[in-house]
Amino acid sequence: MRSANALILAVAAAAALAPAASPPAGAQTMQAGQLVTPFSAAKPGTALPQGWEPLTFGSLKTPTKYDFVENDGTVVARARADGAAGGLNFPVKFDIRSAPFVEYRWKIAKLIDGADNRVAAKEDSPVRLVLGFDGDKAKLTFKERTASALAKSATGKDLPYAQLIYIWSNGEPVGTVIENSHTRRVRMVVAATGAGSAGKWVTISRNVQEDFKRAFGEEPGTLTDVGIMTDTDNTGASVEAWYGDIRFLAAKP
Repeated sequence: MRSANALILAVAAAAALAPAASPPAGAQTMQAGQLVTPFSAAKPGTALPQGWEPLTFGSLKTPTKYDFVENDGTVVARARADGAAGGLNFPVKFDIRSAPFVEYRWKIAKLIDGADNRVAAKEDSPVRLVLGFDGDKAKLTFKERTASALAKSATGKDLPYAQLIYIWSNGEPVGTVIENSHTRRVRMVVAATGAGSAGKWVTISRNVQEDFKRAFGEEPGTLTDVGIMTDTDNTGASVEAWYGDIRFLAAKP
């Protein structure tokens, strides 16, 4: 039987770090702006656009529900979470330094009451943009290597070396970097904050390379995953959110 510490590491890894999937054929040669299939290419309903795949945590978590709906003349991804966690993931293989700016838009119906991304028991967000990166895994601590090995044993897939996650915070200032309470290999950057823009589309533009360097103190490795996630599993809240297309650009938009 696994020790309590090993089980905690396995659960933390599954909840905080999405396993890196194999990139689709041709991912290395995709143009930056076309790196992930736009949600606007989907048809209303539940069918995922090409290349996107569901991210769930098995029996550990109730999955967030995703579908595609028309909004202001275009199709967007809608997320609905009721004490749930889960996302959509798009595997890639891309040098983020060649197109370091990410631009996307999102909308929330409301904030999550009581959410606090600095506290494990309250660590939820109505919207997240999740970026996974490869790197030198020899730098990982014994605890981190153990978590990675347990996760690979359970899922058959490696964990990313690091994840940079953009979140909508209840009150932290935009640009704040928050370390995940389970692992230092996950850092969150506040990209939107407060209830003032709830119910409205908010366009975000961030320099991923600079945010990664500021969060981790090193240059980013190869970008391996682009994902979205709406989660309320810690607070048990109900929330609805929407995501528009995601683009990577060589210059600031």
